[in-house]
Amino acid sequence: MKDMHNNINVLRALKPQAVGTTGAANGVLSAIIDRQGFESVEFAYQSGGSASVADTITPVVFEAAATGDSFASVADADLLGTEAALTLSTAAGKYGRVGYRGNKRYLKFKLYGVGTATALVAASVILGNPQQAPVA
Repeated sequence: MKDMHNNINVLRALKPQAVGTTGAANGVLSAIIDRQGFESVEFAYQSGGSASVADTITPVVFEAAATGDSFASVADADLLGTEAALTLSTAAGKYGRVGYRGNKRYLKFKLYGVGTATALVAASVILGNPQQAPVA
């Protein structure tokens, strides 16, 4: 059995909150995520139940070489999985994940909603393959 516990760092990307229903121009955006010292990144996001089954939550990953640079949406070729929308349900929450394999040091993560109701969403970022292990 391999040890994952000492080889990842899990950070909060987005605290639980409503993202609204007005589309990509809005939503919630994480603070800058610095992946220095880690070779792999995975974003995990989840929602609670929604009052409407027609609502969707969509993730977007952004990257930049420096904190002062403009952050750009990551090309599909640098994503593992897709930035696929989650269709919410009234019965239970949903979850999704998307990985990053690009070479930029700084990332941001956004979730936005489309529909008529709203659900609480949250996201974590998992940094893996550390250059130095174990991770504190």
